[in-house]
Amino acid sequence: MPLFFLNIHNGLGFAQDDEGMDLPDLAAARKKAIEGVRSMLSDEIKTGRIDLAGRIEITDESGNLLAEIPFEEAVRISMPRRPEPGQQPG
Repeated sequence: MPLFFLNIHNGLGFAQDDEGMDLPDLAAARKKAIEGVRSMLSDEIKTGRIDLAGRIEITDESGNLLAEIPFEEAVRISMPRRPEPGQQPG
C-alpha cells in the first residue's frame, strides 16, 4: 500500500506528518484528511471560534504534493435566512 503524509497548515503554523499512513489510494487519503479537519474543527468549536483558513497537504513518500484539502471543503455551514429589511419574518 502507498504511504501518504498529511501535513497541516493552520493558524498555529505548520505541522509535518513524520509517520505517514498506509492507505489504498489518494481517495482514501483525502477521506482521512477530511476526517482530520473535522476533528480539529470540532475541538475549535468548543472555544466558540472556527478558523477555516487552514489546509491539509497530502504528499507521497518522495514529498510530492498530491492534493490540498482546504478546511472549508470539510464542512458545510448552514445559516438561517434573514428577512430583507422591511419584510416580516416567516
